[in-house]
Amino acid sequence: QVQLVESGGGLVQAGGSLRLSCTASGRTFSTRTMGWFRQAPGKERECVAAIGWTGDNTYYTESVKGRFTISRDNAKNTVSLQMNSLKPEDTAIYYCAADQVFLRFSIKTYDYDYWGQGTQVTVSS
Repeated sequence: QVQLVESGGGLVQAGGSLRLSCTASGRTFSTRTMGWFRQAPGKERECVAAIGWTGDNTYYTESVKGRFTISRDNAKNTVSLQMNSLKPEDTAIYYCAADQVFLRFSIKTYDYDYWGQGTQVTVSS
């Protein structure tokens, strides 16, 4: 079982930055791909970024490439998302999630079995 707790959301003006953090419980963190997903009102949940269990593999959805950076610290059981040059269209609830299967790299929502409570990110224009 993995429990995830996010922090770091908030309200920021366009062009600003936020850093989201997620702390995981349990001893399997270092064997799981971690993802940051977001869901805006009326839209499907999408994978914004993902990072493999060693940190060597990363994925970013096209709209955030060059602006967001995902990182992890397996010694501290944490994964972070640094978000720069934020745009109003980045407004959403952001969720940290852990892949249900060890040692697999996936960006598909249904492959993630463990989810945080979500944190609101609002970017004003």
